[in-house]
Amino acid sequence: MAALGAFVVRRPVKLVLDRMADMRMTGKRHPYSSDFRIGLDENLRILAYEVTFYQNAGAAADLSPAVLERTLFHATNAYFVPNVRATAYSCRTNLPPNTAFRGFGGPQGMFVMESAIVKAAETLGVSPSEIQRRNLLRENDLFSYRQPAEMCNAELAWDTAAKLYDLPKLRQEVDAFNQQNERLKKGLSVMPICFGISFTKTAMNQARALVHIYTDGSVGVSTGAVEMGQGVNTKIAQVAAQTLGISPSRVKVESTNTTRVANTSPSAASATADLNGKATQMACETLRERLLRHAVLEYTLNYEGLEIRDEEVLAAGIPADTNWEKLVSSAYWRRVNLTENAHYATPDIHFDPVKNQGYPFAYHVYGTAYTTVTLDCLRGTYTFDALRIVHDFGESMHPAIDQGQIEGGAVQGIGWMTMEELIYNEEGRLLSNSLNSYKIPDLYSVPQRIDVHFLDTPGHPRAILRSKAVGSRH
Repeated sequence: MAALGAFVVRRPVKLVLDRMADMRMTGKRHPYSSDFRIGLDENLRILAYEVTFYQNAGAAADLSPAVLERTLFHATNAYFVPNVRATAYSCRTNLPPNTAFRGFGGPQGMFVMESAIVKAAETLGVSPSEIQRRNLLRENDLFSYRQPAEMCNAELAWDTAAKLYDLPKLRQEVDAFNQQNERLKKGLSVMPICFGISFTKTAMNQARALVHIYTDGSVGVSTGAVEMGQGVNTKIAQVAAQTLGISPSRVKVESTNTTRVANTSPSAASATADLNGKATQMACETLRERLLRHAVLEYTLNYEGLEIRDEEVLAAGIPADTNWEKLVSSAYWRRVNLTENAHYATPDIHFDPVKNQGYPFAYHVYGTAYTTVTLDCLRGTYTFDALRIVHDFGESMHPAIDQGQIEGGAVQGIGWMTMEELIYNEEGRLLSNSLNSYKIPDLYSVPQRIDVHFLDTPGHPRAILRSKAVGSRH
């Protein structure tokens, strides 16, 4: 609209939307309507699952087809189902176009799978968790799109949570409370997850990095990652520092600019740290190799066992007669190239949209969450007593960042499931278009207690430094 105004009046135009206009026209998370059928054997093994998704795309496609694709990828959540028929329709409606939102269609697909399990459990007279645990993915089980579950931690996450948080005791406490109270009732949910890490459009899984080493020993890193508060720049700085063997204080991650790093993929799909971090790692490895080769000639050292650690040059573990700053300075005076760029493309991934088969994800992350709530049956109010999470972070590079991301994602999910209500009139105009009529989660909406346990796993080689993706933009 600003461009149109500038074209008409031939002058610069700045457009500032008020809050109500912004909320009316900004794309929202896709609502879905779904139908399912599920079949189990006498041992509670899921034999077949049939599901149809109807996605409310709004008046234009925008990202709806891609969101719908991820819904199909995550239709069976963390479970092995040998026979799956999943069909999805993107429906055009008289609403503003819906668009990308955290989870990108995955949560909608998982919710229907969990609903099917609960329905089956109620029909069979068993606990939903019995069906859940019995059908969790195991190593080399095939997803519906025929990719094997490699380095699968679904059962490990479930069993660790059950032991760490004492699931039988939690159930006993809930049952005892409900027997003793008439107006207040407690509930306990158990939710496993499995989420694929990569853009589902294969071509977008690429990134570049440009790294400069300056003569004072400082390092500048440019990538296509957009830092929006999720901590990706901190992780990229960690990658550069660890690869070069220097202090993170020497590394400056530059602002994102397509003049320096072109053709960037969006900071999305939880893949930003993996893609841009891997490119940074590759560039820094080349620079480190170049500097060590220079050290061999400059200081008459044996290349075998030569390394840079804590800004010291070590030969077979013994400090050599130089350090990082001296090495960089001498390399400059010997006209050694101290700049490198690298390109990373996630290996092995592919997907055939005609056959609906392939290897679309670099790896999967797993987790299990327990949520305890108290409901006031008279007033209709509720509180989240506790949220207990076991999550597969791999070998976390930065536990504080990862914990913040997992807590934020959990609270955002709680807001979606309990508070998010978009109301339109018959003409498709949004009525909940201000913070008076659209309630967002606040301090009183979050669980009174959030526990996050980092699952002890070796990570995945396709994750940057084996630290798995966690968060909306990592």
